[in-house]
Amino acid sequence: MTAESVILSGTHVHPTAIVDPSAQVGEGVEIGPWAIVGPQCTIGDGARIAARATLERNVRLGQRVSIGVGAVLGGDPQDLKFRGEETWVDIGDDTTVREYATINRGTAHSLTTSVGKHCFLMSYVHLAHDCHLGDHIIISNGTQLAGHVTVEDRAIISGLCAVHQFARVGRHAFIGGCSRVSQDVPPYVRAVGNPIKLFGLNSVGLQRSGFEDSVLRELKKAYRCCFRSDLNLSQGIEKARGELELIPEVQHFLDFIEASQRGVGF
Repeated sequence: MTAESVILSGTHVHPTAIVDPSAQVGEGVEIGPWAIVGPQCTIGDGARIAARATLERNVRLGQRVSIGVGAVLGGDPQDLKFRGEETWVDIGDDTTVREYATINRGTAHSLTTSVGKHCFLMSYVHLAHDCHLGDHIIISNGTQLAGHVTVEDRAIISGLCAVHQFARVGRHAFIGGCSRVSQDVPPYVRAVGNPIKLFGLNSVGLQRSGFEDSVLRELKKAYRCCFRSDLNLSQGIEKARGELELIPEVQHFLDFIEASQRGVGF
């Protein structure tokens, strides 16, 4: 650490930590033993960087972010097309990244790998380049996301899952452990398996999130039209649009499926 680093009052940096001169460190931050904060990193107020964690370069942490022991953020993307362009990792306020997780920077495709607010990434999770996660997401131990994966708000991905590049996981979806996610997982559903299969709505999760019974009923009808009828998927979507009340949740469910480039599990 040198005098050029921007470090505000109330911050504690362990004597063995290394902070690059270009780093900006907010108020009330704790940086533990042998941690490394590389070039062009910004650490928001109240953040915690545990022992031996590394922010390699171009990492922006929001307020009260917690980075666990040995985690590595901001490493080069593992993409043969990468040519050294300036890319970033962005982590939102109040997100926790636990021990030995790894989050790579983006590529020229989107320039950023991003994680929203109030997320919880458990030990050994990997986010590859250009992944984009919304808010209030939980990803359990050992799950691996390939490049260009999108995960919408409040989705839960259980442990030891593998998510294929360019796959999407919809909001409030729940994916069971040890699943191979090679296709998109629509919003509001439960999915598990190798390959992934759908098992109805994530009813318990939706109830815990405060969804009204009337919304659940319409979502169940939309799910049955698309995945539990004699109609093909296009016909099921058409039937749902013609017969159901298109409340915002149903509209998003149908729009997500129609926009899928990888298909969805059945």
